[in-house]
Amino acid sequence: MIRLYVRADLAPGTTLTPTPEQARYLTGVMRLFLGSELLLFNGRDGEWRATIAEVLKRGIVLRAEEQVRPQAFGPDLELIVALVKKSRVETIVEKAAELGVRRVRPTLTRRTNVEKVRLDRLDAITEEAAEQTGRLDVPAVDDPARLDAILDGWDPARRLMFCDETGGAPAFAALTAAGPGPWAILIGPEGGFAPEERERLLGLPFTTAVSLGPRILRADTAAIAALTLWQAALGDWDR
Repeated sequence: MIRLYVRADLAPGTTLTPTPEQARYLTGVMRLFLGSELLLFNGRDGEWRATIAEVLKRGIVLRAEEQVRPQAFGPDLELIVALVKKSRVETIVEKAAELGVRRVRPTLTRRTNVEKVRLDRLDAITEEAAEQTGRLDVPAVDDPARLDAILDGWDPARRLMFCDETGGAPAFAALTAAGPGPWAILIGPEGGFAPEERERLLGLPFTTAVSLGPRILRADTAAIAALTLWQAALGDWDR
């Protein structure tokens, strides 16, 4: 059944108007009609069975009928990723949403070559990924921030998986030894971390430095590999 992310509150009998783009998708692409059923979620109220209650000249009205799944969240995992080219950033954000990340934090490092990002585009990508994967929440995407600023405001209760291109412990073993809890994964720019950044990261008590193997990976490949390893070691794949 088609799933749709909405921002309105959901409760029995609630009616809402989807965006024009969503309405065109439901009626023009998916060929739904008056009375057709679909699933709605907003990241707060669980998942709801809904129907198309009205078909208007320039849109439709949806009505929430009953909750079919209570609200649930995945693991407390963040992805901190240095900005790279637009297409690769979009791939990283899409795959992060598919792999269960709760928050994406774009960062600017010493060797970052890109400083701007379209947050509206990335938000749309996370929403589509959440609809497709069946998750009940949509990961947040932050404004880009300097890596030093992120580390200055770090909560030490959150472990940091530092994907160190110069070496580190085997990822799966290192993660298993560190154990569960709130985590973040840090992926650097395609030029690698500057020596002073690496030195600071390795000196932080909450950092677990890991290797992603003997090959040099592009940022998008590294992000997918790191998220997969973390999910296999500490995530919710056994549910």
